Amino acid sequence: MPTSRRIVLASRPQGWVTPDNFRLETVETPPLKDGELLVRNEWLSLDPYMRGRMNEGRSYMQPQALGDTMGGGTAGAVVESRHPRFKVGDRVTGYLGWQEYAVSDGTGLYAVDATRVPLSAYLGAVGMPGVTAWYGLNRIIAPKAGETIVVSAAAGAVGGVVGQLARLAGCRAVGIAGGAEKCAFVVDELKFDACIDYKSQDVSKALKDAAPQGVDGYFENVGGEIMDAVLPRMNAFGRIALCGLIAGYNAEPIPIRNPTWFLVSRLMMRAFIVTEHMEVWPGALKELGGHVATGTIRYRESVAQGLDSAPDAFIGLLKGRNVGKQLVKLV
Repeated sequence: MPTSRRIVLASRPQGWVTPDNFRLETVETPPLKDGELLVRNEWLSLDPYMRGRMNEGRSYMQPQALGDTMGGGTAGAVVESRHPRFKVGDRVTGYLGWQEYAVSDGTGLYAVDATRVPLSAYLGAVGMPGVTAWYGLNRIIAPKAGETIVVSAAAGAVGGVVGQLARLAGCRAVGIAGGAEKCAFVVDELKFDACIDYKSQDVSKALKDAAPQGVDGYFENVGGEIMDAVLPRMNAFGRIALCGLIAGYNAEPIPIRNPTWFLVSRLMMRAFIVTEHMEVWPGALKELGGHVATGTIRYRESVAQGLDSAPDAFIGLLKGRNVGKQLVKLV
């Protein structure tokens, strides 16, 4: 059995994550037992929710244990199997963490077709981020043709899919992103109707031009000042899908300074965790896979090379350096 490198949580961050919070280790891979298989991870997904797990306090997921392999979504190939459902050569996705090899009993592991959709896309547009976008838009915002949907972090793995699905539903899609490059990507490649650069524009003023009929649905990934700018532009009975609050992931306070708008416009805001709605995954993944295979939904990947690069790439993700889905290529 091969040795495997892994990255563990060495210490809990105090504010911003630093490289010192991680430790690279080399470990022995245990021999397989009956019912187990060995996966060589080819791709590692980096996602904002991981920052919350690095803390010890209460959250919707158990804290990442100190000294354990950092958790995370992976895609790879079966290289040895004593499991009846998996054979050598199968391409699989799962939650095998920040490591090169992993032994699994098959729980939470899924065989995927990498001939129609690239393997890496199963960690992005045809994976958890894509289903997150699908659920928040369709089950919470429930868009109607002709409405205006606004998406924060629109150049990210989730936000980019939200806007494209909104367009497919006949809606006007307006993104909010940081920087000219990201806004150009959102409009030129993802075909949003407009994108506001929060780094160079006054979001509140820009929304008046980008959403002249007001905002009917808002997909929130950021919180803080961005949400404060959107709320006054919401139409009566607007719907907000609360997916993430990355503005506060490093312990910064993120108060809503204009709660009055919830009453004035009779707004509905619902937070959600997509893994609590597994019943929608098969149908959502089938739809998303079809759109990606035909090019109806487009995406971009920011790829770091090698397991060693994962900590810096993760810090970059939290600081907004990535465009699209942040991945680490392990082979």
